[in-house]
Amino acid sequence: MTHSEHPVTPSAGELALEDRASLRRVAGLSTELTDVTEVEYRQLRLERVVLVGVWTEGTAADADESLAELAALAETAGSEVLEGLIQRRDKPDPSTYIGSGKAIELREVVLATGADTVICDGELSPAQLNSLEKVVKVKVIDRTALILDIFAQHATSREGKAQVSLAQMEYMLPRLRGWGESMSRQAGGRAGGAGGGVGTRGPGETKIETDRRRIRERMAKLRHEIRDMKKIRDTQRSRRLSSDAASVAIVGYTNAGKSDTVGFVRHLPTQLVEAFRSTLEEVVDADLLVHVLDGSDANPLAQINAVRQVINEVVAEYDITPPPELLVVNKIDAATGLGLASLRRALPDAVFVSAHTGDGLDRLRARMGEMIAPTDATVDVTIPYDRGDLVARVHTDGRVDATEHTADGTRIKARVPLALAASLSEFATF
Repeated sequence: MTHSEHPVTPSAGELALEDRASLRRVAGLSTELTDVTEVEYRQLRLERVVLVGVWTEGTAADADESLAELAALAETAGSEVLEGLIQRRDKPDPSTYIGSGKAIELREVVLATGADTVICDGELSPAQLNSLEKVVKVKVIDRTALILDIFAQHATSREGKAQVSLAQMEYMLPRLRGWGESMSRQAGGRAGGAGGGVGTRGPGETKIETDRRRIRERMAKLRHEIRDMKKIRDTQRSRRLSSDAASVAIVGYTNAGKSDTVGFVRHLPTQLVEAFRSTLEEVVDADLLVHVLDGSDANPLAQINAVRQVINEVVAEYDITPPPELLVVNKIDAATGLGLASLRRALPDAVFVSAHTGDGLDRLRARMGEMIAPTDATVDVTIPYDRGDLVARVHTDGRVDATEHTADGTRIKARVPLALAASLSEFATF
């Protein structure tokens, strides 16, 4: 079936019968290893996953794009994508997500591909997870569990790890009963190694047999620790703001090419919102935002809007001016000529690079240097009392850190624009 058969969004009653009749494979998602011997393959084996989504609205292209993003998330988590399947329905089946008949078809795909995990493109209820696992007979996780797993892998700070652990526990607590039976016998592709596989890293690995009371106790302890760590983070934030060193924050959508930096994703799990916001505090405090974009993506401009929307929400919450943004279009080596030409027209101020080949990186460094050149300076001045106009300018145009009234005038420590710093040089405190 081709996308052209569904150029517009039909009503529920107009859903094509052939769409309902079968699971539709999405081409181009497989990342299965090739050209390796069986011995090498067993050594390299990652978690082998089949993706499945329910298409309830929008065009076929929209549904494919959503599943392609799920594939990118799965790869970020360290999985090998074998198949991507979409089921057309008015709404997800309340029992098995895709319906009992299609669940049996999915089981056949799992057997044919040798998959050990099914990842669903949505958040499933405990009952849905349990019912679908009983049919497909391998581990089933949903999009939320996958994103939580990625954050668990990439969290580096003590507070970040604690917040992600808390988020995982909040997600897992109501699902212990649903996952207990099948999860106790299926641990995914990494069962013989470290960790329990995608969606089960961190607290999910050992909480299957742990009762709810012990989990709640651990969650209460984590919340207390996070409150204490936030106080420390606030102090560190104040020091960072008063530093003369320029700070650069790298942001971007999932798989845009930012190395180990956690990416932005659509439909961020509610359990992770607070953890993500604490990460973004450093982003909005930066002197420059390097916004990395995947130039080979099917809809790169939508990525930009998604990232900017989240940043704007945080900026509004803290009532601060957002830092300047440098758009960097990455992966130009993998993009089509037509796609790049379109992006160059749409984003005339962006820098186009390939982190893989190194093309454009010199231009990127030069542009970053231009944008983070100092525009203000730290001053420690004692302004005579008859120069109240200068005191007012410091408060209006600068950021005052300390004020003291002395016999000689008003002593002020502040960061001010370079031009104002030059005007204040004669009043420098020694």
